[in-house]
Amino acid sequence: MPLVTTKDMFAKAYEGGYAIGAFNINNMETIQGIVEAGKLEKAPLILQVSSSARKYANSKYLVKMVQAAVEDSGLPICLHLDHGDSYDLCVDCIKDGFTSVMIDASSHPLAENIKITAEVVKYAHDHGAVVEAELGRLAGVEDNVKVSESDALYTDPEEAAEFVEKTGVDSLAIAIGTSHGAFKFKGDAKLRFDILEKVSELLPKFPIVLHGASSVLPDYVKMVNDFGGAMPGAKGIPEDMLRKASSMAVCKINVDSDLRLAFTAAIRKHFAENPAHFDPRQYLGDGRKLVTECVRHKLVHVLGCAGHAF
Repeated sequence: MPLVTTKDMFAKAYEGGYAIGAFNINNMETIQGIVEAGKLEKAPLILQVSSSARKYANSKYLVKMVQAAVEDSGLPICLHLDHGDSYDLCVDCIKDGFTSVMIDASSHPLAENIKITAEVVKYAHDHGAVVEAELGRLAGVEDNVKVSESDALYTDPEEAAEFVEKTGVDSLAIAIGTSHGAFKFKGDAKLRFDILEKVSELLPKFPIVLHGASSVLPDYVKMVNDFGGAMPGAKGIPEDMLRKASSMAVCKINVDSDLRLAFTAAIRKHFAENPAHFDPRQYLGDGRKLVTECVRHKLVHVLGCAGHAF
């Protein structure tokens, strides 16, 4: 089975009232941990690469490892560019073998965002790939994406309908109160489900995406802190809110911070309990196992996509 696009995934997710997990990858162990969870739960997967991960690991290495994951698992897997910031980057990724790209021109005025996105859509569709775009701005920090709370903007549903019509984009990331990073809120999380409902009314059966949607699982934060970390106050999106969103128009939910926390927590614990170990296979193996545990939990209890691989 070759890499797939999200077209069929999202159509089934919308009708089934669940979402597909889009998990950020940076190295072999993270890919293996995610895919093992997908195999165990028979779930479709989106493996996504940020521009920073692309620079860190080299796009060609990541593509080959993801292709190996498809061959090994037999799962429907989409390889997606997360937060592409230019037409040229999106084109380069499609040429490398990505089946989906995100063009994030949300920092530009609406007209410019439409223009840039439409150009990427034309190239991608001509080459068998699909495109995600963003409207509105999420607060928080993730890799090269940095938006202060004062600069964050909720998505306007009327603009979203205009944007989709004029660009031909395949899915749209909207801002309803999620936030990038592991420190998402000082108080209680509040998601604007009214915005999501209005968008789905204006764009029936159109797949919506949530970025900044890690739960920042307390058990992993505690493990990090118990074994020498310093992450007081780390807080994410409550899982019941994410499950509600995935039962509505949200067909793709991004998960990055939770994977980082799981991987780091397991390695910190390993070093604390095994100070003489220096073989990377020992501690990276523990990181991989906890990533699998984390992703299995997401697939079953948050996304609802377990059992929907075929």
